[in-house]
Amino acid sequence: MKRPTPIKKTSSDVATAHAELDSVLPPLNRSAAEQVVQRRAGESIVVESVAAPDATATPPPPAPSPTPVGAGTSGQAPSGPADQTDGSVVEDVPVKEAPAPTSTDIPAAEGGLPEDTANSQAPAEPSSGTFGSVPQAASGNPLPRVLAVANQKGGVGKTTTSVNLGAALAELGFRVLVIDLDPQGNATTGLGVDARHFELSMYDVMMRDASLEDCVEPTSMKNLFVAPATIALAGAEIELVPAFSRELKLKRSIESILDDFDFVLIDCPPSLGLITVNALAAADEVLVPIQCEYYALEGLSQLMRNVHLVASNLNPKLDISTIVLTMYDARTKLADQVANEVRQHFGSKVCRSVIPRTVRLSEAPSFGQPITAFDPSSRGAIAYRELAKEVSGGAS
Repeated sequence: MKRPTPIKKTSSDVATAHAELDSVLPPLNRSAAEQVVQRRAGESIVVESVAAPDATATPPPPAPSPTPVGAGTSGQAPSGPADQTDGSVVEDVPVKEAPAPTSTDIPAAEGGLPEDTANSQAPAEPSSGTFGSVPQAASGNPLPRVLAVANQKGGVGKTTTSVNLGAALAELGFRVLVIDLDPQGNATTGLGVDARHFELSMYDVMMRDASLEDCVEPTSMKNLFVAPATIALAGAEIELVPAFSRELKLKRSIESILDDFDFVLIDCPPSLGLITVNALAAADEVLVPIQCEYYALEGLSQLMRNVHLVASNLNPKLDISTIVLTMYDARTKLADQVANEVRQHFGSKVCRSVIPRTVRLSEAPSFGQPITAFDPSSRGAIAYRELAKEVSGGAS
């Protein structure tokens, strides 16, 4: 029989072809006799209709290529106007080229299970790597956050980091309180607060149960406040020994003002005494500045043991969350070696931002200003701004 002339249809008319097949096949044999295969090949879609084989006849093996499959000699569907001698109908439906297959163009597998002709088009599959994926927010601890800036090694940049990181966070719009627990009071003077101009200090909070809210002093920067310290705090180490619940005095004081601030930075003294234990018991996280020199690495192991002891007995949620490399001198190989060792051991806890060794950072405290106010365009100011973005990136 002569091959019928191809009917030009668009992909949207495939459903019409299904309806025509329904009118040709008997209702009783339609579900078992029809299989619609859609295959995208170049610029055409081939629609094949397979007549139902006889129940006693052996079905032919699936053809390797999408050619019309012959039905058995018995049980054939009544031939229509477009039927060939083998009982199959072949229509070449040219379609316009599409940039990418859509849900209506996805082919069904050859030899697959018969589909309902009223719903023969498969739903679109999600693209690879996107199924079930949800944009994740930056991870981090919720506000307010209490960070103890601690390292029993002296001269590693604890006070410098507390002052300048606090100022950089305040520039970002966070309300920041810097608590000075160092009897030397360098964080107090570094923020421009004169010891002669305040009545209460952290000694009164720790030893006389004064309110921390009454102790807080404003600074010259917006959103930045300081709880000052004096040399009297040096005697607190001895006076705290017989005190009741001596390790939790600072924690109870901070809880009363915690809702007023986003970040509380505790500048710890260069020791592992009772004052530092109070800071670790009151904090949620520990920020450790590490000088890029060998001696700074020696004290780090002892600090980790103390943090573990405090976490085991006083503050289970305490963790070393942030490590900052300070006084980095790119001209020396030692700085690179120390930085590499710290990053290999602590991994993602080490901040990407590195604080360089610069004279401007040393000059700023003599003017009672953080580096972001003293020299906003200096390398130190830029480094602490980047560190502030990194530390606050997961805040919510």
